Amino acid sequence: MLRNWLTVMDPFEEMQKNFFDAPFFADDSLAAFGTDITDEGDSYQLTADLPGFQKEDVSVKVNDNVVTIQAERHNDIEDSEKKDKYLRQERSYGLYKRSFTMSSDVDRTKISAKYDNGILTVTLPKKAENELPAADVVVE
Repeated sequence: MLRNWLTVMDPFEEMQKNFFDAPFFADDSLAAFGTDITDEGDSYQLTADLPGFQKEDVSVKVNDNVVTIQAERHNDIEDSEKKDKYLRQERSYGLYKRSFTMSSDVDRTKISAKYDNGILTVTLPKKAENELPAADVVVE
């Protein structure tokens, strides 16, 4: 079955067909940015690659149990003086956005973020565990 699929699908044919007709990134399909999420013991750390953005164009929002990272790259073509100078434009512009569901043990009041050299690091501290003292249970 896999063999039939491989013979039917020819990605190079599709690429040739669409090479000159379709934009490199369609308006509604900007490339997603890569992320890593690690458990650091007392916190989770979300690291996102966002090269080429200005710090003021990157935002992190928390709504309920969802963390949303958003970054926007502006286009020189918005400037009417520069618009007519382009012979070819392949770099993508627009809004990049990803959302992640947080674990229920994240302390939302202590979330922090830092953007440095194209890397966004979001630290999601875990809630302090309320340890209850051990109790003896009487068996009847």
